Amino acid sequence: MTTPVDDKALDLMFREARTHSKWLDKPVPESLLRQAWDIARMGPTSANTQPARVVFVQLAEAKARLKPALAPGNVDKTMAAPVTAILAFDLEFYEKLPKTFPQVDARSWFVGNEGLIQSTAFRNSALQGGYLILALRALGLDCGPMSGFDNAAVDQAFFGGTAVKSNFLINIGYGDKAALHPRNPRLDFDEACRVE
Repeated sequence: MTTPVDDKALDLMFREARTHSKWLDKPVPESLLRQAWDIARMGPTSANTQPARVVFVQLAEAKARLKPALAPGNVDKTMAAPVTAILAFDLEFYEKLPKTFPQVDARSWFVGNEGLIQSTAFRNSALQGGYLILALRALGLDCGPMSGFDNAAVDQAFFGGTAVKSNFLINIGYGDKAALHPRNPRLDFDEACRVE
């Protein structure tokens, strides 16, 4: 665990990876989605809460349910993507803590504490979504994470009657590199960070 990954891996996951909006007509096998989840689930969450829930929207019927919830500017790229992951969070994640954090009664920390439930679920599902993007990239897939959709409509269409709520979407596939725009600037260390 003390040997850094090489430059090729860093390029694949960060330096040369891009957010894609145009997709090649090439399917993404379910086995790759499963492999990506198996990698991403190993990333840390507070008290191992693991609140993320993912629906990989791939079938035409599921895409038809997702389409009305998309902002107009996100329709074409999402319908063209081989897969769209709905990255969501389970507000009842604490019910799984006896399995995922058995050392103590962690469930009791959350029951009835709506503010803590909400902030923990949202924050940690966002972390898990980031891990999923990196896992997908590490397996050679391209991603197009985005907001720009009606959360309530997605929740009704895909999570109705449950405690699961959508966070963001990730279009997944093999991106058309010819359609990329120049990369926008990133903030330098001194613009975004300080050491105290």
